[in-house]
Amino acid sequence: MNDALKATLAPTLKSWIDSANDPASDFPIQNLPFGVFSDAVDERPRAGVAIGDWIADLAALEDAGLIDAHGTFAAPRLNDFIALGRDAWRAVRIALSGLLAKDTPTLRDDAILRRRALVPRKDATMHLPVEIPGYTDFYSSKEHATNVGSMFRDPKNALLPNWSELPVGYNGRASSVVVSGTPVRRPNGQIKLPNEDRPVFSACRKLDIELETGFIVGRGNALGEPIPCEEAESHIFGMVLLNDWSARDIQQWEYVPLGPFNSKGFATTISPWIVTLDALEPFRTATPAQDPEPLPYLRHTGDHAFDIALQVDLRAEGASKPTTISRTNFSLMYWSMAQQLAHHTVGGCNTRVGDLMGSGTISGPTPDSCGSLLESTWNGQRPIKLEEGGERAFLQDGDEITLRGWCQGEGYRVGFGECVGQIVPARG
Repeated sequence: MNDALKATLAPTLKSWIDSANDPASDFPIQNLPFGVFSDAVDERPRAGVAIGDWIADLAALEDAGLIDAHGTFAAPRLNDFIALGRDAWRAVRIALSGLLAKDTPTLRDDAILRRRALVPRKDATMHLPVEIPGYTDFYSSKEHATNVGSMFRDPKNALLPNWSELPVGYNGRASSVVVSGTPVRRPNGQIKLPNEDRPVFSACRKLDIELETGFIVGRGNALGEPIPCEEAESHIFGMVLLNDWSARDIQQWEYVPLGPFNSKGFATTISPWIVTLDALEPFRTATPAQDPEPLPYLRHTGDHAFDIALQVDLRAEGASKPTTISRTNFSLMYWSMAQQLAHHTVGGCNTRVGDLMGSGTISGPTPDSCGSLLESTWNGQRPIKLEEGGERAFLQDGDEITLRGWCQGEGYRVGFGECVGQIVPARG
């Protein structure tokens, strides 16, 4: 990382946009996450960067000659920009940081351009930030895997023999990935009820969340050419929050022997802002100790976890305030993103720009740090009490789930914004 890039991460850096200097803002000048938005004045989806309570319209800034991304910011998805490569991502970050810095007059003092290039976030509609060619979901939290294994198998042998040897994952459904704010319809499917010989066709009765993060592939690999673990992070553009909605009763019946199918394919929600790995650099930390030592192709040196605080809120329909049902941290993940990507490609699988890789449910060691209701209520046996009365074993129609995530710096924080979804009734 060169000096110009390091300067964009300085804790003392301030912007002439006052709201970006609020210590509680997810979007200080140190962050500069990328997304795709439109607004009432200009209904075209186009690229933007969040800065405080505003969005910097990257297409407008490029038209004005203040940044250069070869015209890709006018596109309705970020894939073309991401495909330019890491040098281009970093050049844009450095240029934006300079334009938005407190003492830089170029944009600050140009009232006409400022009106065109800055859009209030509250007035914007956010869109899916990338076209997602493929989606893979992993199972990389030891605490989560242990909880699930204890619940449905022998607690003394909660982890299957392969879990500590490789990042377990499955290929999900890219077409049903949606952006935050999209309603989530309760799925129908086959459910096998206790003491019944055959399944019934029913609306899901055990609808759940999975608190996850996801990473966006920024540089693909050719078919048959694996990505080395030590190089894997250079293939990652950035991270999002991810809610892998799960129909637990449908899943329990269908997952043997080939794994999840309809129980996972009805919706996956991601946050609209992609936080780059460069913005997360100050928050690197060590991954948990891995025992046994991974095979050589899964080894990397240095710190490959990130100190990202995570929170899940549930608001029942009509409630005036939500109930926080989980607090945990991404740094607990046993398998790193680099190891996930290296393992995904080791057999020769190719990846493409915009591919989405989910972390798997992120759980901690205590009931209030579980990343799913399956765990925190122990499959419905211990319902969670809500702030304004009532309880939840699994989600009811009208419930709204909000995921939040942030890294805490010195006087600022690098946040992901919100990842929101509300449950609507199943189709009759």
